[in-house]
Amino acid sequence: MTQPLFGVPTGIPFNPDYPLWAVGAVAKLWDGDGWKAESMSWKEGCYIHGGLSGPGQIRYYGKDVVRFLEGIFVNNFSRFKVGTCKHAIACNEDGLITGHGVLQRLGEEEFRIFVHGLWTPYQFSKTNLDVQQDIQNNYLFQIAGPKSGAVLSAACGEDIGDVGFLRFRTIRIAGRQCEIMRIGMAGTLAYELHGPIEEGPEIYEAVLQAGHSHDIRQLGWKTYYVNHVEGGFPQQIWTFLPATAGDGEFAKFAATAPTYRVGPAKPLICGSVDLADLRARFRTPTELGWERSVVFDHDFIGRAALEAEKANPRRTIVTLEWDKEDVLDVHASHFRPGEEYKQFEYPVNPHFMGVIGHADHVLKDGRQVGIASGVAYSYYFRKMLSHCTIDIEQAHIGNEVIVLWGDHGGPLKEIRARVARYPYLDGNRNQDV
Repeated sequence: MTQPLFGVPTGIPFNPDYPLWAVGAVAKLWDGDGWKAESMSWKEGCYIHGGLSGPGQIRYYGKDVVRFLEGIFVNNFSRFKVGTCKHAIACNEDGLITGHGVLQRLGEEEFRIFVHGLWTPYQFSKTNLDVQQDIQNNYLFQIAGPKSGAVLSAACGEDIGDVGFLRFRTIRIAGRQCEIMRIGMAGTLAYELHGPIEEGPEIYEAVLQAGHSHDIRQLGWKTYYVNHVEGGFPQQIWTFLPATAGDGEFAKFAATAPTYRVGPAKPLICGSVDLADLRARFRTPTELGWERSVVFDHDFIGRAALEAEKANPRRTIVTLEWDKEDVLDVHASHFRPGEEYKQFEYPVNPHFMGVIGHADHVLKDGRQVGIASGVAYSYYFRKMLSHCTIDIEQAHIGNEVIVLWGDHGGPLKEIRARVARYPYLDGNRNQDV
């Protein structure tokens, strides 16, 4: 039976015997049903994940709301219909991503952004437009995998097959009204449930009970990022830092906004790239393969920089398969005399809940051609994988490169790697229901 933390309705229920991770006063599930079983869930069954619950949803409304959001996000708004949502991306003046998340259009003059960070509230603090901001504290449960539709249909007692990709509507679970949204940015079947935080444990438990016959797993943060590496969806903070890091004016604002802060005020940083090199940890939409979301039909922060990049793109994103013999040698170094290499954690590296700007040098014939980040062991594929932002001319499948594994200033291991398909998970993609 799941229950709220210490009797407090956090909206993030868990079995109290399971390992947890504390984010301030909020507990997050770290290890649910074991990382191997969890990592198989989005290929064979389904999972439920509640780690994005809590403050992190913001409603914007008012006469100038479209004008306000258009000035922040790179996406098109002229074809943005009520009842739909999209992957919204925001940048700074240099075209570097400051935040991204799912943006809903609730009405002609009403929107809601999910798990986007502080960039939009920061812009709101400076605007003179007729727009209002409402910080919300809701549960946000992700239910994903080939059996997720069946689980949710069983939980709500109705067919949800009409809920199309990036669409949402209301359903009832456990007698409570909640919102269901179909997501799955990586092209796999996935949904989210949203509602008042105090109703979260009841909804979570009802979905868990409905999923028992469908191999449902409770997904913890320990395994969460494997999904992103396999599915080809880079994760903010873990695979790249929002380009607000190091911005003094933004930092002053963030220090006054503790109620909806996402992550630490000063991120921890690791990897073989110099720790002072923040640019190596920032990304443009093109460098993450998101260039199709950038529409130059309106003025927005960073437009000039992104137009220049479109005319002369330098890098794109690929998956790297790490050589197993070199990976094994990293482990072997801990069982022989002398200095050892930085150890691998399983199933993901870095292993600290996504708060680390990880960046490793990627070389070709001794020349730097890219940055690897977010290393994950895929139990399904039995391979060590990472995302890599790489020079376009080096992005062809089969290209062999070298990753410098370790932390700047410490021992580095040259690991052979091969450019592979992106996204790496190629089964159950663009799945219909």
